[in-house]
Amino acid sequence: MNIVGRKNEISEMKSMLNDKKAHMLAVIGRRRVGKTFLVRQVYEKEKAFELTGLNGADLHKQLTNFTLQMNHYFKTKEPFQKQDNWLLAFNQLSIALENKNSKYKPVIFFDELPWIAGKRSGFTEALAHWWNNWASQKNILVVICGSAASWMIEHVVNAKGGLHNRITKLIRLVPFTLEETKEFFEAKKIKLTNNQIVQIYMSIGGIPHYLEQVKKGKSAVQNIQDMCFSKNGLLKNEFDNLYPSLFDNAENHVKVIKALASKSKGLDRQEILKKTKMSDGGWFSRLLKELEESGFIESFQPLIKKKKTTLYRLTDEYSLFYINFVEGIKNNDEGSWVQISQTQKYKIWCGYAFENLCMKHIKEIKNALGISGVQSVIGSHLHRKNNVYEKGFQIDLLIDRKDDVINICEMKFYSDEFKISAEYAKNLRTKQEGLKAVTKTKKLVNIIFVSIYGVFDNEYKTELVDSDLKIEIFF
Repeated sequence: MNIVGRKNEISEMKSMLNDKKAHMLAVIGRRRVGKTFLVRQVYEKEKAFELTGLNGADLHKQLTNFTLQMNHYFKTKEPFQKQDNWLLAFNQLSIALENKNSKYKPVIFFDELPWIAGKRSGFTEALAHWWNNWASQKNILVVICGSAASWMIEHVVNAKGGLHNRITKLIRLVPFTLEETKEFFEAKKIKLTNNQIVQIYMSIGGIPHYLEQVKKGKSAVQNIQDMCFSKNGLLKNEFDNLYPSLFDNAENHVKVIKALASKSKGLDRQEILKKTKMSDGGWFSRLLKELEESGFIESFQPLIKKKKTTLYRLTDEYSLFYINFVEGIKNNDEGSWVQISQTQKYKIWCGYAFENLCMKHIKEIKNALGISGVQSVIGSHLHRKNNVYEKGFQIDLLIDRKDDVINICEMKFYSDEFKISAEYAKNLRTKQEGLKAVTKTKKLVNIIFVSIYGVFDNEYKTELVDSDLKIEIFF
């Protein structure tokens, strides 16, 4: 299968092959996002050596794995012997590369680097020494990759030792957008409506390995049933493996994820601590940073920052879906998801999941509004009634634009055209007038809707809705 999307990443990766300079490329991204596949596909001809770390293995086993790979990639009369440390192993690699004739710029690929570079293994020190004293002077490309994004940033990208400022390029590989997800399905000859693609995306996200499980000829409901609820479904138990594969003491990360799953609008630091019964400190800051760097949560601040309060929101689609619907279900009946998907709980959940989806596709929303080139700040606003404005209101998504406009974004996952009632129109006026009052903004405040099938055309739409966007804008 050809690579779907990733056009900018591929362009950057190929550009490093076109000069005579040494490069060190770091590719980071969460588990299953397609890092290894991308590197192998782009550098298929140039790859001279690849080493994938062994999860949980000690130094002896990692070095044995290195030796096996040396004998696989470099055919010599006498097989390579296992070395006692990484300095000797890298020296062995240098000699092998010097003796190998190739018309291509050699690419050396170290995959799952955090697994190789365990505590006191000496790997990162040896890699830095090898790069600084040998590789950096050659026409070579070294690619390092890892799912534990926070580890990669701390120990490689922002390293304070021998690897300090040695990264030529950093590529953060993120999940597919909805447009790329549709392109992925089309490449596999899978026909789904935009609505069905949105349903699948809200359940499992844009993770390529998860999307691989979607089968041709089945509906969104059938595919979700197979992946998440059937006995042998890939995603039935993925949650239990996901966080331990990325983080030490992963039970604490899971506690935070579950706490955030309980509050759709997000929690601040103190609220998370209270819900998880954890102690505050630097270790907790690192934990939040690790989750955010790995793409599971996002932090954001209200539009008005009277006090420095950062809210955290769970944005990983699969984790949110698993905690709400898969965890704890023992019934593997083939119709279980069909039944659950008709419940009020699922309909309420869809509202939150659709908000997440819209927040991840702000670029597409701005394109649809014709403001892609306008600088803007994305935020939210919660107002509790007081003497400034006597009514309370909450706005989940705001686009505060440099061209003197603030967009209030209403996001609705609805099975038909969304009809604005008299009561809902009153609520919209409260948000619009209230935002003007409490912020004292001189900007134009207008209302946009993002929904599945659009807003029903009535007097309230005419009065209040400035832009009516349908999900087609995402594709």
